[in-house]
Amino acid sequence: MKLFLLFIFLLLSHTCVWSSVFNLPDDPNESVVGIHPEESFYTNANEEDTLLDVARRYNIGQNEILLVNPKVDRWLPGTKAAILIPSSRILPDTPRKGLTLNLPEYRLYYFPSDNKTVITHPVSIGRQDWNTPLGQTKIVTKKANPTWTPPASIKKEHAEKGEILPDVVPAGPDNPLGLFALRLGIPGYLIHGTNKPFGVGMRVSHGCVRMYPEDIEKLFPEVKVGMPVNIVNQPVKVGWLDRKIYIEVHPQLEGEELAYDALYEKTMVLIKKAFFKHNYQQKLVVEAQALRNALEKKDGLPVAITQPVIVQTDPVDELF
Repeated sequence: MKLFLLFIFLLLSHTCVWSSVFNLPDDPNESVVGIHPEESFYTNANEEDTLLDVARRYNIGQNEILLVNPKVDRWLPGTKAAILIPSSRILPDTPRKGLTLNLPEYRLYYFPSDNKTVITHPVSIGRQDWNTPLGQTKIVTKKANPTWTPPASIKKEHAEKGEILPDVVPAGPDNPLGLFALRLGIPGYLIHGTNKPFGVGMRVSHGCVRMYPEDIEKLFPEVKVGMPVNIVNQPVKVGWLDRKIYIEVHPQLEGEELAYDALYEKTMVLIKKAFFKHNYQQKLVVEAQALRNALEKKDGLPVAITQPVIVQTDPVDELF
């Protein structure tokens, strides 16, 4: 229960602004944060809202809110539609230190040095022809009110569309980098704000990582030069909570989609790894239908896919 107290307090005390600060589990083997995955939080749009306005209000990216609300109109959700807000997450399989970017999730995780909380925000990543690079790096510089010097490749791309970019875009609200920028150790790549916030949560950049202006403003003073950054590609995440294994499945990046059988095999490897890493003593059974539903939906919501072996199991279920 302690796992969710900070989240619930912030939810009750802020009616219009959604916090993305979660308590880390007391048990280091557990990795599900937020409200309990078996609970759901819904909200309604204001009369003038689009679904993207609701997403930003609750610190959710565009792709994410569309995945969990497939029947809600993006542009005219109306005031009566029940809009589901994702409110629990499985932490990526990375060290809980510094920053982690999970590209298929379009999400950044920041682990403060107190080792008690995690802060998470939606991000945009590079388009298929301008991939955001994977790997371990670090923050090498920080800049408030950055200018932008468009690379020759981007100037050429814009020129082909009839738009001539200046050699240097001055600092200010019209700058594509926004008001804050964190430069990565990978040359040419940054985590920065944006002057086009509705694109957050999509694959729209030239490889850099974009954040909502209000999110980068909060993150910027917390991040130190030299802080480690892990950029990973984990469309399937696996974690423990309450002696159950949960999975969270996101759509794979374009061009990397696996057929169901291949995705199933890859997921079973992750489930077995989580089981043996935890050293859990009781036998568990993987519920085949719950696993299939998660792998087919790919909606990014954590789902329990195991239960203790206390009854005769379906022959298609897998025992550990």
